[in-house]
Amino acid sequence: MPLEKPVLPVPGVRRLLSDLGGVYALSALIAFLFAASGPVAIILSVGRMGGLSESDVASWMFGSFFLNGLITIAMCLLYRQPLVLLWTIPGAVLVGPALTHLSFAEVIGAYHATGLLLLVLGVSGWIRRASEAVPLAIVMAMVAGVFLRFGVDLVLALRDDFWIAAPMVATFFALGVSRAWARRLPPLLGALAAGAAAVALTDTFAPPAGALFQLARPELYVPVFSWRAIIELVLPLAITVLAAQNAQGFAVLAAAGHRPPISAVTTACGIGSIVVALVGAVSTCLTGPVNAIITGAGERARQYTAGVLMGVLVLGFGLAAPFFTRLLLATPAAFIATLAGLAMLRVLERAFVAGFGGRFTLGALVSFVVTVADVPIAGIGAPFWALVFGFAASWLLERDDFRQRAADSVAGGGAR
Repeated sequence: MPLEKPVLPVPGVRRLLSDLGGVYALSALIAFLFAASGPVAIILSVGRMGGLSESDVASWMFGSFFLNGLITIAMCLLYRQPLVLLWTIPGAVLVGPALTHLSFAEVIGAYHATGLLLLVLGVSGWIRRASEAVPLAIVMAMVAGVFLRFGVDLVLALRDDFWIAAPMVATFFALGVSRAWARRLPPLLGALAAGAAAVALTDTFAPPAGALFQLARPELYVPVFSWRAIIELVLPLAITVLAAQNAQGFAVLAAAGHRPPISAVTTACGIGSIVVALVGAVSTCLTGPVNAIITGAGERARQYTAGVLMGVLVLGFGLAAPFFTRLLLATPAAFIATLAGLAMLRVLERAFVAGFGGRFTLGALVSFVVTVADVPIAGIGAPFWALVFGFAASWLLERDDFRQRAADSVAGGGAR
């Protein structure tokens, strides 16, 4: 399948402003606040886990926001759809354990290789076939195993710094009780506000010496291509982009009546992944939650304007990445752990449901256990081996599931 053709002519400024209304601006703002809260906490948590410096994390955030913001604006205008591309959260989580035995340069080399793979899959049209190579249940069980640490860290934060973590957790669940409350103030943003208040009241904010505000000065990294990093990270990263992120984003857009350009988006993810890797950022993907927020209100034909505005807001955040990095790093560790844990709760839930809610459950269990054990083999980290051993277990002991999946595919169901 060749790349889908853009919708021409590209909207000019006058058309864009006429299509943009209050409902789309509000959707963009809510989506931006979501992306700039919990997901950012995950980057900071991974950075701490992997021993990255403040400048490394700030450069990562610049790439994740500013550079992906440019791609988002271009895709929304070219295809007249809300196609917001940011970064793969599961992929970012994979990087934390990898940085304990790989250098950052080796990880960046794997980012480049992942981007090249995505680019080939998108341009060639092989994306559909590739996304069905490994059963989704096995992939999502691996993702659940990686994400489990964030849930555990949330509980440990409550134990270690109760007066910071407890108000955040209480606010998150209180706002989640009512859909009306959650629409007015998303629970994660409420938790962020409660945590900020708790930090202020406990006087635990410790800003670094020197000016707090600083504009982005991204680092440029020379990648190191090592076989152990490529074997460990490229396949899991590509699968998280295709199966855990893009597939969710495509489903959200299709449910809202859009026809997402699958090959074009995959190609953009490949190009974006290569570009953002230059400044140390993890692979680009189509985001599910953000696009779900944007497509939740207004006329379908005008929702692209919310995507464009989201891209503009993301550009501003990326330009001020060092400021936000310093601001959040000055808060207690429990604040970041709690915010990241709350952000991952629903994602962790969906990973478990997708992993153990249908076929290939034995392979999914093997994949989960291998991931949680986190034992590298031949210098290659556990997520890769989780996919290998999980697939092998299903291939040996769940052959009926493979036959049923093949029959569904022939019948047009495409079940994985």
